[in-house]
Amino acid sequence: MKLVLIGDGESPHLVKWARALEPRLELYAASSRGFAPALAELLPPERRLALNTRPNFAGGNTAVLRSLPRLGDWLKTLQPDWLHAHYLTSHGTLAVAAKRVWGLQARIAGSAWGSDILVAPDRSVALRWLTRRVLRACTLCTSDSLHMAERMRALGAREVMSFPFGLETLPPPPGNKSERLFFANRGLEPIYAPDRVLAAFTTIARDWPDAELVLANDGSLRPALEQWVQGSEIAGRVRFVGRLDADAQARWYANARWYFSLPHSDSVSVSVLEAMAYGCVPILSDLPANRELVNDGDNGLILADGRLPDAAELHGIAVRADRIALANHGWVARQAMFEPAVERFVARLHALQAGHGLRRPRGSVA
Repeated sequence: MKLVLIGDGESPHLVKWARALEPRLELYAASSRGFAPALAELLPPERRLALNTRPNFAGGNTAVLRSLPRLGDWLKTLQPDWLHAHYLTSHGTLAVAAKRVWGLQARIAGSAWGSDILVAPDRSVALRWLTRRVLRACTLCTSDSLHMAERMRALGAREVMSFPFGLETLPPPPGNKSERLFFANRGLEPIYAPDRVLAAFTTIARDWPDAELVLANDGSLRPALEQWVQGSEIAGRVRFVGRLDADAQARWYANARWYFSLPHSDSVSVSVLEAMAYGCVPILSDLPANRELVNDGDNGLILADGRLPDAAELHGIAVRADRIALANHGWVARQAMFEPAVERFVARLHALQAGHGLRRPRGSVA
């Protein structure tokens, strides 16, 4: 079976998909930009097409659409069985247009990444229409949360497989933790609400004088956040460590007892899954996808809008933190590993390619 990934070849997320798919089928990739070194090493030049555009993932991708003739001619030569588009409002549109204009026999699989389903369709009537059109053209879709899968069905998706965009390797069971160490590594951008992370930590720090927060990653808000911290009551207790490589990030996960992720919008976050696998206790915003991972007060905390952590409930979780760490690690091992999910995905592609299960009920869950 011949499959072409269509997406951002410089994204680590597409690299991760490629690593999982390459041993299982004849894999090709078309990138709206270039290719990350890891993906270039994985696929030989004759299996790659770089369109070298600069897509805007919120929509309005006229530059991406102008690359359609190159993509269509390349796909016509390949005659793949599947076009696998990642991020539906941009790359899904390319896949649908190429199939129609060049008369390709390939079926389309569409993988939603989050904002293409949870945000973009609400921005304009045009984007909503475009999203519906792409979803209806897909024989099979994937979603990383049940909440997003329901949204995709409401927009017209036929069959949706739901599985977390999980871990490729499982870390060892959690060991000793720094009991008052908090870690956060979402982008320092408005959508991830790092100011709310600081507000929550400030409340906690009043009850725990030895509490410390490490803020990794970077973004447009970093200068203002650093300035605010310097003049606040938590000055000296917050460290901004910037972007981390995988090894450095793993060390913080392994050492931290607590993990913050408080975005305004999100599907199931790989960062949250990583934190849980390393035994961190997650403190999350009240989003449907987060409630698929955490039972409030049981294996973590869910903070509704405007709510700050309560000292009593935090103490109640702290005394059970070791048990929670092991339980969260075990849940990720059972439910959120990427390889088994991709294996099921490829098996479904084979079944559909052979004409089996075409009447499978909508809303399937992997």
